[in-house]
Amino acid sequence: MSTIKEIREIRLKKLKAIRNAGFLAYPGTVKRTHACYEALKNFEELSRKNTEIFLTGRMMSSRQHGGLTFINIKDGSGQIQLLLKKDKVGKKGYQFFLEYFDIGDFIEVRGTLFLTKRNEMTLSIVDYKMISKSLLPLPEKWHGLKDAEDRYRKRYLDILFDPEVKNMIEKRSVFWRSTRDFLIKRKFMEVETPVLETTPGGADAKPFITHYNALDINVYLRISMGELWQKRLMVAGFEKTFEIGRQFRNEGMDAEHLQDYTQMEFYMAYASYKQGMELVEEMYKYIAKKTFGTLKFKIRGFDVDFEKEWERYDYASMISKYTGINIMEASLPEMEKTLKKLNIGYEKKGFNRARAMDSLWKFCRKKIAGPGFLINTPIEVSPLAKENEKNPKLVQRFQVIIAGSENGNGYSELNDPIEQAQRFKEQQKLRDMGDEEAQMYDEDFIEALEYGMPPTCGFGFSERLFSFLMDKPARECQIFPLMRPK
Repeated sequence: MSTIKEIREIRLKKLKAIRNAGFLAYPGTVKRTHACYEALKNFEELSRKNTEIFLTGRMMSSRQHGGLTFINIKDGSGQIQLLLKKDKVGKKGYQFFLEYFDIGDFIEVRGTLFLTKRNEMTLSIVDYKMISKSLLPLPEKWHGLKDAEDRYRKRYLDILFDPEVKNMIEKRSVFWRSTRDFLIKRKFMEVETPVLETTPGGADAKPFITHYNALDINVYLRISMGELWQKRLMVAGFEKTFEIGRQFRNEGMDAEHLQDYTQMEFYMAYASYKQGMELVEEMYKYIAKKTFGTLKFKIRGFDVDFEKEWERYDYASMISKYTGINIMEASLPEMEKTLKKLNIGYEKKGFNRARAMDSLWKFCRKKIAGPGFLINTPIEVSPLAKENEKNPKLVQRFQVIIAGSENGNGYSELNDPIEQAQRFKEQQKLRDMGDEEAQMYDEDFIEALEYGMPPTCGFGFSERLFSFLMDKPARECQIFPLMRPK
């Protein structure tokens, strides 16, 4: 059996022969009158009229029967069978094809459609040409490539041979398109905000740092979808904005977390978190129905029905229910003791009350099927949310809970510049004590708030939601996951 290197050398010789014969192996233009699916769909009319058509695609298989060769080509719409005969293309043309064309090559063919004795719709070739010569062989049996790293590294082959992966990517496109359509129909304006920032904000996360040569300064890749920028747009007088784009967090990687991923965030002036919950529930149902055609899912072992009444989960009550500790009264040492008792791991560097509460909550959320909203979050873990007017220890925040995880986060945005400045100062103290995820003090944003921002509800979700609806790891649902170089 030839090695890949040997096969490549053979194909390079074929490429040279094609060029020596006066043909282009990679022409800049091709002629195509129909996609494969269109040819099959209109088979009856095209074959009855004996209409000559042009098809293009990649050769996926080839088999000889004397002076006949049956070929399957594939384009983005589907596959179709071709028939190459000596009496149609001539003896030289037939032999040239057999000698220099391989599985994996992209070809252009001209011919007419007919039905074989086995009732298979087929195009009889009267002329052909190479439009892209492949130098490496396609895998003969794709089921033999099971290693996840190989699949991710050669994702283009994974997509080519695995219809489930191709279907997932198509669904991913529908997912984000339906998100955009939902918001635009409700008069939200799509915006673009900076990816590079001098002060990363809008989330508790560790940023990536890079150097901006033109200004000779270090900058950060954004950790939120323009949260503080979109709030500036509320200051500017816009009432409904949203952004869908890439954001970056220099943190751990697991089935739910990525470092480079797509996020959506919207901001809605003159609205509270309660109105946000109503809109979000409607949006999730719309997206699920448009993308998957159903509102019922099996996710991570949970049965999740978006159609049923969405529940409300009280933060402190849920933690008390599953751990037995009252976080609103417990000291930090008491919470640490509970974490150790439950064998819950946590990062000790920069550990504080907020991180303790968050670690306890993450233990509890794994037991909740949803769909529902987590509410009454303590102020320590929500530096950008507005206080609960009835209980200043809590904030007006809501998080979507699905299959044991958070799949969306929103709140009534804090628009009091004095209070926001104080919250930033508290966050900066935590950073100084070693908490790399605590937020930085953003003086420019505070200045913008001092000009006045109306009551606003903000909300966002990432592609984690899509991966949950697919019931697959987040990394599996990216088109090209980042790989360590070989």
